[in-house]
Amino acid sequence: AIVKSFNIPSVFPDKVLRQADRVPDHVQEADLDGRLDLRNLVTVTIDGEDAKDLDDAISLTKEDGIYHLGVHIADVSNYVQGGSALDREALKRGTSVYLADRVIPMLPERLSNGICSLNQGQDRLTLSCLMDVNEKGKVISHKIAETVIRVDERMCYTDVKNILEDTDEVAKKRYEALIPMFFLMKELSGILRSRRHTRGSIDFDFPESKIILNAAGRAIDVQPYEANVATRIIEDFMLLANETVAQEYCTGDYPFVYRTHENPDPEKIESLLMLLHNEGVNIQKSGQEITPGEIQEILESIEGMPNEAQISRLTLRTMKQAKYTTECSGHFGLAAKYYCHFTSPIRRYPDLQIHRIIHDRLRGRLVREGRTEHYKEILDEVARQSSVCERRADEAERESDKLKKAEYMSYHLGEEYEGIISGVTGWGLYVELPNTVEGLIHINTLRDDYYVFDQDAYELRGDMTGKIFRLGQKVRVRVADADKMLKTVDFVLAEED
Repeated sequence: AIVKSFNIPSVFPDKVLRQADRVPDHVQEADLDGRLDLRNLVTVTIDGEDAKDLDDAISLTKEDGIYHLGVHIADVSNYVQGGSALDREALKRGTSVYLADRVIPMLPERLSNGICSLNQGQDRLTLSCLMDVNEKGKVISHKIAETVIRVDERMCYTDVKNILEDTDEVAKKRYEALIPMFFLMKELSGILRSRRHTRGSIDFDFPESKIILNAAGRAIDVQPYEANVATRIIEDFMLLANETVAQEYCTGDYPFVYRTHENPDPEKIESLLMLLHNEGVNIQKSGQEITPGEIQEILESIEGMPNEAQISRLTLRTMKQAKYTTECSGHFGLAAKYYCHFTSPIRRYPDLQIHRIIHDRLRGRLVREGRTEHYKEILDEVARQSSVCERRADEAERESDKLKKAEYMSYHLGEEYEGIISGVTGWGLYVELPNTVEGLIHINTLRDDYYVFDQDAYELRGDMTGKIFRLGQKVRVRVADADKMLKTVDFVLAEED
């Protein structure tokens, strides 16, 4: 129902499937022409346990104080030609959609889990961003090249995390030969992260939800899914590759699709600063516009406070949404002057589009065959369509999570939990449980007093008792209702009985 309500195309037309069936299932000899052969380079993929569309692999060595980092991305554009039925369908979808119980892929599975996926032990065509990074985390030279690789190991986040934290002897034994590289990755990741932090990049670190379903698709558990050392390594390396590619194409003034993020609205920032002031956090902004560094300062000054997660979320809500554009106007949240999406062409259309531009440039076709004009004509629409599809996917993913969370809580009616007030409104209190489920205590159920909403302080205040409910406060709640169709969870205060 959610898929239908968002008009997300979920069945591939026959013509598209027939085209996908004609794509070979292994690398052809002719495809290797002019490619840099990196099959002898030790490369790994690091993904979630159940991922099947593996679009990025990593290689890393270090000599004389210089890290040689290779980010190798599936060369989907070799198999999906611009303007083909496959390509038109991919643009229509814009992105793969990851719902609680299914994935609606941007490309047919024969491609996304087959020839385009960087599967272990198989020759695969890639576009590689090869970077030399010094010990301060600065890219001192780089090369973007058409390559062929063969992945040595398909790693999962859990094993890499356990190896680096020394908690799994079996994994250590199994991947013994790769352990030095994993520790090198951790070292470089730490350097890159602190470099981004220094320039003011904002790090919102709240747990996402992991919804566990049984074989019948019913929600049997909801858990917080925390970032860890392994997920951070991949994030840091992908960010670096995305920035490096964006900088080369922006400074070279080529037609391109960027990932941009505008400065927040001054009014929203003012009300956030007012709230922080009421919470005892005083942040001064130096100019008219707030800087990413000042937002970062806010997040650091609330660390350890009981309402840290809630204020972080309110801070996030003051931000604008990132989008795709043909102008390289920078990324506020990352405090980056140049940024694009280069690393996920199996599941995001903008990445696939810029891979084509990179190929045309590397092969001299941008100027020689007038491809520059072609891209100038189509890219604004590609950026707009990709942004629209991304929003649609985000909303559908949120709705499917809410549905499954409501379903899970419907098996726990009457049970009591300790939660934290995550939102205060005129109609009641939102309470978040440790497992990330959020529910509403409706103001009508607060029967011990008449409560008034103070918007500036984000508080509900009792008229006679003076009792206050505020952001970040711990409360004990009972599950009163959970409606799968409405995707809502209702709580009442446990002590009201």
